[in-house]
Amino acid sequence: MPVFNGIPTPTDGQQITVQGGKLNVPDNPVIPFIEGDGTGVDIWAASVRVFDAAVAKAYGGQRKIVWYEIFAGEKAFKQFNEWLPKGTLEAIQHFVVAIKGPLTTPVGGGIRSLNVALRQELDLYACVRPVRYFDGVPSPVRNPEKLDVVIFRENTEDVYSGIEFQEGSDRAKKLIDFLSDWGYSINADSGIGIKPISITGTRNLVRRAIQYAIDHQKTVVTLVHKGNIMKYTEGAFRDWGYQLAKEEFREQIVTEDELWKDHQGKLPAGKILINDRIADAMFQQVILRPDEYQVIATPNLNGDYLSDACAAQVGGLGMAPGANIGDNAAVFEATHGTAPKYAGLDVINPSSVILSGVMMFEHLGWVEARDLIINGIIRTIAQKRVTYDLERQMDGATKLKTSEFASAIIENM
Repeated sequence: MPVFNGIPTPTDGQQITVQGGKLNVPDNPVIPFIEGDGTGVDIWAASVRVFDAAVAKAYGGQRKIVWYEIFAGEKAFKQFNEWLPKGTLEAIQHFVVAIKGPLTTPVGGGIRSLNVALRQELDLYACVRPVRYFDGVPSPVRNPEKLDVVIFRENTEDVYSGIEFQEGSDRAKKLIDFLSDWGYSINADSGIGIKPISITGTRNLVRRAIQYAIDHQKTVVTLVHKGNIMKYTEGAFRDWGYQLAKEEFREQIVTEDELWKDHQGKLPAGKILINDRIADAMFQQVILRPDEYQVIATPNLNGDYLSDACAAQVGGLGMAPGANIGDNAAVFEATHGTAPKYAGLDVINPSSVILSGVMMFEHLGWVEARDLIINGIIRTIAQKRVTYDLERQMDGATKLKTSEFASAIIENM
């Protein structure tokens, strides 16, 4: 077995492989995990117990995940003097599927975002964020159950591409001078960021979003953009998205123009509607008319904002899972921060990582384990046995520790 970061890989597990775009998953796959910074230590300890219990119950010992720890963030820096060791990237590439807790990302200067680096280095071009409501979870909106969307956020481009130049630097000055020659007036004391959006990145994302809709019997895919202002980046995203839909899914889709022109506004049976919305209007739509949307495809920054805004309606980031998926690897992750002041206190809601594990099991095709965890969460919340973030907003709830919440989910599987 190979060695990554100087640590031998398990001998009792097998490698997941990819053939023809499909996963070949053995009954004992080796899956790398990153514990995460801050509260990651509490969350991962709880989550892995839920995962193992679900697999044991679903498959009666016929299947088992063989966990292999890899490193990023503070733990990696302490052990290897690197925030993101090369061996960690190589391990994910080798084993294809991984899962991680939250990682430290400083605001302003300092290290580059580790989450962004993982996505770009491994070409995990689709950030997939399902947002749904679990009955009983406190919500600031009247009908949170109407929101049930899966957001496909482009993961490697846009203003998150990392092409930035600090105010006052030689490169920033040269770029400002260059743009001045082209007739653009930019304040001399500006920092500069570049916003690339490509045909390749757009088509990869929209293809995966439409295929998801087909595979999961969804009927609406919405392209969200700010193309009325940024015509050659986000406007192009919209145009390229429609083009991809027509070229590769012509028999399965109907555009919004075609819906009204050819079908009197009624979606034909078995078809998927491809429409688009301006980003700022979409923020209103997901509050006022959330049940009109199912699958959303959008550039990087829009997707970041929109997925968190949707999560706020169904209990916050503590209830929001996420995945970073490419053609040859996938990393499932917590979507919240590290909350270091709560580290080691056994109080944080582990649902984000647990639900990311639900996504991982679906990705593996282990749907029985997926369903056991979802049912366990539904029943536990219905019993009002929750962590402090939910307990303080629920009448008559019992406050559980992180570890106790995991035990309750296992009990309710």
